[in-house]
Amino acid sequence: MSGLVRSRHRDRAHAGRRGERELASNRREPSAEEITDSASRAAANLRRACAVVLGGQSGRSPPRRLRGSLRHDLLVFPRGDLCRQRGALLGSPSRDVPRDGAFFNRLLASAHGAFRAEEANVSVTNPKELAGRAAAELVRDGMRVGLGTGSTVHFTLVRLAERIRAERLRITGVPTSDDTERKARELGIPLVELGSVERLDLTIDGADEIDGRFDMIKGGGGALLREKVVASISEREAIVVGEDKVVERLGVRFRLPIEVVPFAAPVVERALVSLGATPSLRKRNDGATFVSDNHNWILDCAFAGGIADAARLERALKAVPGVVETGLFLGLAHVLLVGCNDGRVEVREK
Repeated sequence: MSGLVRSRHRDRAHAGRRGERELASNRREPSAEEITDSASRAAANLRRACAVVLGGQSGRSPPRRLRGSLRHDLLVFPRGDLCRQRGALLGSPSRDVPRDGAFFNRLLASAHGAFRAEEANVSVTNPKELAGRAAAELVRDGMRVGLGTGSTVHFTLVRLAERIRAERLRITGVPTSDDTERKARELGIPLVELGSVERLDLTIDGADEIDGRFDMIKGGGGALLREKVVASISEREAIVVGEDKVVERLGVRFRLPIEVVPFAAPVVERALVSLGATPSLRKRNDGATFVSDNHNWILDCAFAGGIADAARLERALKAVPGVVETGLFLGLAHVLLVGCNDGRVEVREK
């Protein structure tokens, strides 16, 4: 080891021991104000950084990215378990420091309470969050629930996880995409395979556009095939959107996704042009071709003036060899929850 490296190690060791001495010298009990303030800061950090940890999975130390943001909050508490066990959070290699996250869970209990109190006093203004969270209240104990895909449904998943913890809500979910499955597992939502259920009590999903007849364009997230399969076996389908997604005519602003077999893409593209569409192969942000969870491609189709007859177009598209599924969802929605910019949630039923 070079002299410079040894010097740096000595400096770090001295700094660490100096911090320990300063901490040990501070033997006063924390005030109630300090405890409340620290718990509130910790709650905010937890909410921003890691919903899965906020879910209270016992026995886990927090993710590394949380340790820095929580460091100050933890060191507010100079005595007792908080003093002795802070290494469980900060990654101390000391042998006498427990590494099972028990200390973190005790802090979490305080932080979670502060978060609840804070949440009750904060008005949610994001229309998508308003609608997504409201839809989670439709779920009842014992339900089998289809879990849609997209940014609005994300808020539904978060709220469902909160209800599962707070109310001991017993549900089973069927995800419509790999992304939703990952998020649901992280949040602690119980999942089952689609093949293990014959019917679903309720599916909650988003939409890219929805008109007054509750006909929709979906598939902006690339999960249109699985979303339509899950919707088809649901007793009720609740759609959550911001008010900007409610339109008079489908296809005016949002292009219609068509999932196709890669081999057949050139043939399908020519057929789409003959039907009046301007198709474009979907790309990822890095420029590579987007591939669905089912290993297919997606053609996003623009229609000048929008889609005049969605049912007729659906029949024509499904007749083209190589078309796996379309993003037209007709007659599948039963309830629409619209998050409004003024903070209201409009609930419309078909």
